[in-house]
Amino acid sequence: MRIADNRIQDLSITEVEINDEFWNHRLQVNREVTLKHQYERLESSGRLDNFFKAAGKKGGDYKGMFFNDSDVYKWLEAASYVLANYSDKKLRNRIDKVISIIDDAQEENGYLNTYFTLEEPDKKWTNFGMMHELYCAGHLFQAAVAHYQATNQESLLDIACEFADHIYEVFIRNKKKGIPGHEEIELALIELYQVTKSKKYLELAQYFIDNRGQVNSPFKQELNNLESIAGYQFREDIENYGNPSADELYQELYLDENDNYAGEYAQDHLPVREQDKVVGHAVRAMYLYCGMADVAMETKDHELIQALGNLWANMTKKRMYVTGGIGSAHHNEGFTADYDLPNDTAYAETCAAVGSMMWNQRMLKLTGEACFADIIERTLYNGFLSGVSLTGDKFFYVNPLESDGTHHRKGWFKVSCCPPNIARFLASLEKYIYLKNEDCIFINQYISGKGKVSIAEEEVIIRQDTAYPWDDKVNIKINLKNPSEFTLSLRIPDWCQEASLQINNQSLEIESIINDNGYAQIRRKWRNGDQIRLEFAMPIEKVTAHPLVTQNKDKVALKRGPIIYCLEEMDNLASLDDILLPAEEELEFYYKPDFLEGAGVIKGESEVPDMMGWKNHLYQNVNEVTFRSVEFKAIPYHLWDHRESGKMRVWIRSK
Repeated sequence: MRIADNRIQDLSITEVEINDEFWNHRLQVNREVTLKHQYERLESSGRLDNFFKAAGKKGGDYKGMFFNDSDVYKWLEAASYVLANYSDKKLRNRIDKVISIIDDAQEENGYLNTYFTLEEPDKKWTNFGMMHELYCAGHLFQAAVAHYQATNQESLLDIACEFADHIYEVFIRNKKKGIPGHEEIELALIELYQVTKSKKYLELAQYFIDNRGQVNSPFKQELNNLESIAGYQFREDIENYGNPSADELYQELYLDENDNYAGEYAQDHLPVREQDKVVGHAVRAMYLYCGMADVAMETKDHELIQALGNLWANMTKKRMYVTGGIGSAHHNEGFTADYDLPNDTAYAETCAAVGSMMWNQRMLKLTGEACFADIIERTLYNGFLSGVSLTGDKFFYVNPLESDGTHHRKGWFKVSCCPPNIARFLASLEKYIYLKNEDCIFINQYISGKGKVSIAEEEVIIRQDTAYPWDDKVNIKINLKNPSEFTLSLRIPDWCQEASLQINNQSLEIESIINDNGYAQIRRKWRNGDQIRLEFAMPIEKVTAHPLVTQNKDKVALKRGPIIYCLEEMDNLASLDDILLPAEEELEFYYKPDFLEGAGVIKGESEVPDMMGWKNHLYQNVNEVTFRSVEFKAIPYHLWDHRESGKMRVWIRSK
């Protein structure tokens, strides 16, 4: 893996407009329902009140988990992205009020964390492993960058820079030893650096990355002094963990079965340049790899790039679900061993899906290789989108690939990192469609709308018109004032075995123009009104898993284009555990515009045991077992749990 010859850049959100049949409703709901719903939950849960209390404007103790500030910042980031393309006076006023109280809560030296201000002011920077000080700071920095880019106002950016300067003073000038237990600040510091051009933020990001995985880990020292550091005996009910104290959690997550330090949970087991397997808490890992990729982009650090390539290969080839979900275990909210991908107990946290797409976008910009956009697409339409209901007010924290009917989305959580993470990703979807360098425009995701790109001293408008992911056709139109020569790179999805391409109704031999990076590259002098037509064959596929994924032995998953399908109990008369797909059975795809805001459905004939043949038998010769034919119906995985409760399966028994 190597860095791209010419630096690849984002388009700003204001340069991209989405007007897409699949996405319009979802993005409108995110703007009009999700942000309002989440703001109300920030109020009712005490998250916003913590800032009022820290500012001295209200009395009372801190409320909730010690990282609750981060949910406010993620909401601010999402809301700011919305303002970039939509005029919403009420939302703008709400944002301004939140920024004002954050400003009031900031201490004179720039420090900002409401838990420590209210509860343990004398124990700041003493518990990096669990207390999320740097994690919360990172989300503040990202919100500040988003707000500045959307509004051109520096109110939140000034707050962020004051805090970042304070952190620089603590760790670089005063040589405080520490790294974030939950990574996030690394990538956020690079975003802050790219906006402000202040090199100390790049230096600070490098410091946190370079000091991870060292022999004298600060986490080891903290574990030896739990009674004297912040968070000792902090106790709060937590989904999936019960009611442990913070020090009990620290020991459970950072020590092995022999009570020896094991840094895998926080990716602290090896220096980052020596890591080659994705381990530990999945969200922490994704945010770390984002930071590594950002630093590699800025410094051309080839050892970091090599490590990132090894980590990505391990994740995508041995530790990722067919939905793009990652993290197979509940106990560490993360990775376990190669090919350990259980379905009913899959964790596949929605935040991890967001983190994976963020990391893959950075890898795409770093290398220009389409395989990273492929993973974004797989995750976007499956393991991520399942995390939010069509109504925009219910969310999955965990995304299993099999359910007994008791797993449902919720309106909020005690640990509610996922809902605002979903909101900020959807609000920034525009960033994932196009990229550019000095001589090339990349189309990475096929979503109707337009992108405005300045390239080769010309302003180019790229218009996409498609019913993707249900339809196999993508129409692209080029608008520009003067003829201009540049390269247009069109991603050919990894699932596509047969594609065709026309320019102005003239067919091109597409295989001859696909480069090693997975793009069909067209270099020509483009003229106003030039049109491109892409077609991606979308047959229904039966996907099988690697033989070492024992949970999926003799099973298949159904896939069409980028969409993974599942069976739900209410659509099928037979028990989902009995359904057996014949090897050669023809399957039918059809689009239902009135089904769950419009969706493609798969149906076909399956076999189930003929129970009449089992009358008076407990055991039979295998050659005497008979089956009967029944119709089955499969729906997109991201739409499950939108109707009545019932069982769900992604992997289906197959002959």
